[in-house]
Amino acid sequence: MESLKDLWNFMRARKKYWLSPIIIILLLLGLLIVFGGGSALAPFIYTLF
Repeated sequence: MESLKDLWNFMRARKKYWLSPIIIILLLLGLLIVFGGGSALAPFIYTLF
């Protein structure tokens, strides 16, 4: 959580708010891969990529 706090402080200090949608999408894709890898939905998720 410390790194996310540092990233947020960086974006706020340098007015780089356009990075937030990119980071959110990357986090969501990471969660999809982690949780989808061991479930019954894995074959359907892998067809998306």
